[in-house]
Amino acid sequence: MTVSGFKRFADERFELAPLTVLTGLNGAGKTSILQAILLAAQDGSRRADTLSLNGPFNLELGTAEDVLNWESSSPIGIAFEQPGKPPAEWRFSVPTEEALYLDVKRRPIDMPKALSGMSRAFSYLSAERLGPRGTNVASPLPESELEVGVQGEFCAHVLSVLGDRSIEEPKRSHPSYSAPAPRLLKYEVEEWLSEIARPIEVTGERMAGSTVATLRFRTPGSDWVRATNMGFGISYALPVILAGLIAETDGLLIVENPEAHLHPAGQSRMGVFLAWLAQRGVQIIVETHSDHIINGIRRAIAEHGYLQPSNAVVHWFGEDEERQRPRRETLAIGDDGSLSDWPSGFFDQYQIDVASLGRVRRGKR
Repeated sequence: MTVSGFKRFADERFELAPLTVLTGLNGAGKTSILQAILLAAQDGSRRADTLSLNGPFNLELGTAEDVLNWESSSPIGIAFEQPGKPPAEWRFSVPTEEALYLDVKRRPIDMPKALSGMSRAFSYLSAERLGPRGTNVASPLPESELEVGVQGEFCAHVLSVLGDRSIEEPKRSHPSYSAPAPRLLKYEVEEWLSEIARPIEVTGERMAGSTVATLRFRTPGSDWVRATNMGFGISYALPVILAGLIAETDGLLIVENPEAHLHPAGQSRMGVFLAWLAQRGVQIIVETHSDHIINGIRRAIAEHGYLQPSNAVVHWFGEDEERQRPRRETLAIGDDGSLSDWPSGFFDQYQIDVASLGRVRRGKR
């Protein structure tokens, strides 16, 4: 992926693997990369002459002036290179600095599947997912196009329609399931949700003649309860699992902060799930601040063999203090789970804090 003239990036290239992890300091550029992809996805689904900077995918980018990199003399560009195919390239121009949209000057003729607007080929889950709700809105889309939504707001509706159907992609059966026939989607969701959060069963119900749907949960041997009685961790993890399991092959799933509201052990298992999914036809881009997510990915590669190490890449975003410019380092994961480098600031706060506490104890003695 190449991003030019957009926000912090005058001209920058990024490798996107089947599993790409974006991590690093706040305000260092991670979200800008995701926003660039969202702009391309928005244009791929609408194919209009202009591109809104506010609204689709819950974007709030402001005005054209806010997204333009003033060090770049070229228009805003987003391009993707795919093996054996011509580059997919977008060009956007700024009509006025105060405009709330960009003019589309160029788009790919051969649109990548993940950015073509095809149902379930592109899914984006924002950091601000919905917590437990008594009821959720039903999606206005036909059954064949149902998606979980940017905030996971349609999970109840999706489960009410697809939960009792066999999962369409047989390679997405849980690793512990060995029977040849695929299971119901509901059971696959429950298996992963139980590993990541706690042993749990889930069902979605749409009220007849209404525009709302509900989620209900129960632990083994107990009664069904409303989502409001299950906490935030399950509500935040569910859309990640559900979106991944129903995604189109060769599709793209973007997840911000998959670790949100999860116990450290659950965060690690979420990393395992995302790595497992990336080897099964869904490209994953993760923005995270959790070393547990990254360690779960490392274990999925080294311990479980769910993902080839060459199919994962970690981009660390930091700050060059001398030049006062963003700094990025690309890390590879070895087949033993090792990282190719450990730059300063890369999940070293635990060691820093423990060393400081050790000095305090020694001083007191």
